Parts: sequence; C-alpha cells; structure tokens
Amino acid sequence: MHQSFNSFGFGSGSPGESLWEAMDQLRTGFEKRAGSRMARGDVRAAVLSLLAEEPMHGYQIIREIEQRSGGSWKPSAGSVYPTLQMLADEGLISAEESNGRKTYALTDAGGEAVAAGEAKAPWDTASESAPKRHGALAQAGFELAQAAAQVGRSGSTEQISEAVEALEETRRRLYSILAQG
Repeated sequence: MHQSFNSFGFGSGSPGESLWEAMDQLRTGFEKRAGSRMARGDVRAAVLSLLAEEPMHGYQIIREIEQRSGGSWKPSAGSVYPTLQMLADEGLISAEESNGRKTYALTDAGGEAVAAGEAKAPWDTASESAPKRHGALAQAGFELAQAAAQVGRSGSTEQISEAVEALEETRRRLYSILAQG
C-alpha cells in the first residue's frame, strides 16, 4: 500500500521537496559522524605532502585531498588558498601563473621540510585513527538517499510504492545487524 512521503516524517512540502530535505538531513548526519573536518595543521601537511609529489593548482589540491581521504574530508577553498599563501610567505612553496591559473610547487626549503617529516599525509593518520568503514557507510547512505530522491522525482506511483517497501526492508535489516552484535 502506498503511503505519502509526508507520513514518514520527511516534512510538510511536496513529496519531492520533502525527500530532498530528508536526504540533506541524512547527508549532514553522516558528515558529522564520518569526520569531514580535519585540524588546521592538517591542511598545511596535506598541501606539502601533495606538492612533494608534483606541482598542482588549488582546485587540484582540494580534489586530491578528497580522493585520498576516501571522500571523508574535502577542505574548503577558504582553508586551502590561505594555507597556500602562508606557505608561499614562509618560502616553502612558489607559485607560477599560467593561463590565468596559479600552479604551486615546493621550493628547496619546502622539500627539506617534507624530508624532515613536517608533511605526514593527514589521510594516512585519519585512516589509522578512524576506520574507513565510516566513510564507506556515509557514502553508501548518501547514494541510497540520492536513489530514493530520484525515484521520488520521476517514478510512477507503483515504483514509489515499491521503493518505500525496499527502504523499509533495508531499515529493518540495518537494525537487525545492530541487534546481532
């Protein structure tokens, strides 16, 4: 039997809007648990670690940090670019402009700092302290919410009803997993 999305506590707007609200709440909850924030010094260490491998531009650095952390950490431009400026001021990196984009590279002093161990990659320490399973769970939950939202936006009444049943079964199975251990 088909129930409206609102009967599941997803808000008071249209089913599609309510589902997006629920998906956003789910994503926010997973981000908090998955540890999407790192300490300030971690941005510095990450930048130095990446530039020790090859010169990169700012957006590349952000993307690479996100990939290497398994999606659990994506620093903002507001933390990366000031860090790049600070490292340049310290003489650890240099910037070369090409096609309107600055590419950053380690200087000799930056290479020495990395060799001295100042740039332990934060994604390595994060995986030691917080298991990757949290990032994988967050990603799986987010992808499930995206799929549910897609069904809510473009599915027929029968497809939506079937999706609700599948989600209810998934919820029961997840609680069953917790009850086993």
